[in-house]
Amino acid sequence: MPGSFPPHNIEKKHGGAVILDDVHLQLTSAAGDVNVLRGINLSINAGETVGVVGPSGSGKTSMLMVIAGLERPTSGLVSAAGTAFNGLDEDALAVFRREHVGIVFQNFHLVPTMTAMENVALPLEFAGVADAQDRANAQLASVGLAHRVQHYPGQMSGGEQQRVALARAFVTEPSILLADEPTGNLDGATGESVMEVLFDLQQRRGTTLILITHERALAERCGRIVQLVDGLIAEDEVQQPGSVAAAGGFA
Repeated sequence: MPGSFPPHNIEKKHGGAVILDDVHLQLTSAAGDVNVLRGINLSINAGETVGVVGPSGSGKTSMLMVIAGLERPTSGLVSAAGTAFNGLDEDALAVFRREHVGIVFQNFHLVPTMTAMENVALPLEFAGVADAQDRANAQLASVGLAHRVQHYPGQMSGGEQQRVALARAFVTEPSILLADEPTGNLDGATGESVMEVLFDLQQRRGTTLILITHERALAERCGRIVQLVDGLIAEDEVQQPGSVAAAGGFA
């Protein structure tokens, strides 16, 4: 409901499932049509953590954009959090994202002229939430940035900026979090620290997590690994607790 983000059991309220049924995505370029996704079939249950790996150009980010409703597939069926996308217009998809989806990007995507608190409060204010600033401050505290609420992105390190982005993604209590290379612009130690925050928030809230990464070791922290190759799923492996998946790097 617009203007209201009460505490809730994510699985009961939203379902959290993501379903892609024979999804194709064809894009037009100067060199001609490109088949980016070539028949993706994927079902993710509520609360699952899924690491998505694969070489550059394999369709990882495009699949994430389709799940977010930011890219319309050429054919196939998409549903998330119990909502079928087919037939929804852009306004309806925007409302869906506002109520159900959090997104974290590699490049942070913070508004440079807004403070950390203002960046985190933004989605709440769009939804008409009365105590948006209080909730934003609380969320920043939860990612260890209570001392940075009035700082601007340019005054913060990359790791701090990504924590602000995490706070913004989680502040609406989404049932689904989509993370696209969230450590891509961070050094190893900083990236590890940010991911500890991300997984802690995910576990405490039971959020469904879809994480794109080139780091196989990071993907192995998820309960499941999906590998894309040339627009198709080449691997879909459930991780056993304590197991070590097959070695493999992705540039």
